[in-house]
Amino acid sequence: MTKAIIIDDEYLARNIIREYLKAYPNIEIVMECENGFDALKAIKEHQPQLIFLDIQMPKITGFEMLELCENKPEVVFTTAFEEYAIKAFEANAVDYLLKPFSQERFNKAVDKFVDGYTNHQKIKELMEESSPATQTERVVVKIGNQIKIIPFFDILFIEASDDYVNIYTQTEFFLKNKTMAFFEKSLDQRDFVRVHRSYIVRVSEIQKIEPYEKDGHIVLLKTGHKIPVSRTGYPKLRAALGW
Repeated sequence: MTKAIIIDDEYLARNIIREYLKAYPNIEIVMECENGFDALKAIKEHQPQLIFLDIQMPKITGFEMLELCENKPEVVFTTAFEEYAIKAFEANAVDYLLKPFSQERFNKAVDKFVDGYTNHQKIKELMEESSPATQTERVVVKIGNQIKIIPFFDILFIEASDDYVNIYTQTEFFLKNKTMAFFEKSLDQRDFVRVHRSYIVRVSEIQKIEPYEKDGHIVLLKTGHKIPVSRTGYPKLRAALGW
């Protein structure tokens, strides 16, 4: 028996999936969740093989929930927003159902899961035809059993730490399993600049730039933090400051 969880803040949407799943007696719905926080607890408790996941939900999005999920099940995304298709398949989704979807379309998605099928051609078409995914404006981190949401406007600077990054705010810092390249792409380049391979800095937090050793520089932030500036980062910094 395959265990499944339905995650959607709308009762009607959950009810439709529940009805459609009656065509699959070998798939058992072990839990229904209205938000990502409850879903994380349910996934940890029930260890489902499959989840039906909405993207736009209260508190945290479906993508943010997946980031925090330790043992990720197979995912069928169910959403009313087509612009997330590329990001969904980059997350190795089984399928991406655009609401409202029919029983026939739903069956195709579930059959892919049952057959262990990955539709590479469909992914290629979506990559070519879909509009780019919208840029996020926050990051979620897990601290023990707590989930912290950090708006991008609270970030002072980001520091590389092996396979993780340290995200610094005014009062604390958080460890996140993401790359510097991810944040360089996600953060607004009008507000942030990558001054070093290991550092991304908020432009408005820069107090002054000081010379350091031969042809080197250091950025002094308003908080007192000193950030090294590489040779390749210095021209980016000047451009960000309008020099």
